[in-house]
Amino acid sequence: MTKRIGIVTIGQAPRKDIASIFDAYFKDVEILQAGALDDLSKTEIDETMSPVDGDYVLTTRLVTGDSVVVAREKIEPLLQQKIYQLENASCDPILILCTGVFEDLRTNKSVLVEPDRVLPPVVAALVQNRKLGIIAPLVEQVGSIEGKWVDVDLSPLIAAASPYTGSRSDFEEAAKKLKEQGAQVLLLDCMGYDEQMREYVIEISGLPVILSNALIAKLMSELV
Repeated sequence: MTKRIGIVTIGQAPRKDIASIFDAYFKDVEILQAGALDDLSKTEIDETMSPVDGDYVLTTRLVTGDSVVVAREKIEPLLQQKIYQLENASCDPILILCTGVFEDLRTNKSVLVEPDRVLPPVVAALVQNRKLGIIAPLVEQVGSIEGKWVDVDLSPLIAAASPYTGSRSDFEEAAKKLKEQGAQVLLLDCMGYDEQMREYVIEISGLPVILSNALIAKLMSELV
């Protein structure tokens, strides 16, 4: 029986934009994708999932290519349903395709890989005493991003450039800003960034750049 792994996006599946990253690390493995927003139209998403003041903000992509901004508190129950769906389809491990912090996601038996639990300690070990700079999708996420690095004793510099709506000039501005502020290593802190974006940030900054989804894929491949 072919080994199955599951990938759950907080948007809609399949995520063809980053499929090549996972295909590179999972040979002879069946990858099943599911999306928390699969059953909703963009209008329904905008009406029922949009954040209000105080919500934890996330952004993701739909199968149409459109991006949406959603509240974690509203999307988490849908995400949990998709996790169980993939587990019932014999997927193990199951990856949450988001670097945001979730409060109570779980499985019954399958290993659940949550990037927000994996990335901070791994990146901290790689960065050590060098100054970390983070490129994140939205300015509104800066506060929540800072919080998840406290436990690993890092206080990163943060700038915004969206993997979904950002232009090359947005990435250039973010990379230059972080380097000028003293960043020595950069992290693309969203599972929506791709290798082309990473290469461009390297070109602009001249710094080492960690691509979140590639790092997670490498680590997760050890479980298969």
